[in-house]
Order: sequence, then C-alpha cells, then structure tokens
Amino acid sequence: MLFAPGPQTPEEIEALVAAVAPKPLNLLVVQDIGLSVGDIAALGVRRISVGGALALAAWTGFIRAQRH
Repeated sequence: MLFAPGPQTPEEIEALVAAVAPKPLNLLVVQDIGLSVGDIAALGVRRISVGGALALAAWTGFIRAQRH
C-alpha cells in the first residue's frame, strides 16, 4: 500500500493509482479537494485517511465556542 499525502486533482490521483497498481493507494485528505468519497473511489483509491483533520476541526470548534 502506498500512503499518499498531497495529491488533489483527479489527474494526480489517477497517476498515483496507476503507478502503484496492483498495490492499493491510501489517499490522505486534509482539506476539501472538491471530490466526494465516491469520486475518489472511482479513481481507484482503496482507502481515504483524514489524518489529524477531525481533531483539528474539533479543537477549532472548542476554541470558537470558548470565545463566544
């Protein structure tokens, strides 16, 4: 499995999927790249990771709630 942080366009993702085939590609998504989970799966990605994005979102919400 290749863990790929950073690619954001369908072309970049497809190129990585093809480069590692038949091994699976794990895509790290930490910001909105304009693609749905279905779109990413259709490009051949086998696993999507969000890294620390969920913790960051929770912490940001906590800080904002504290300020108001």
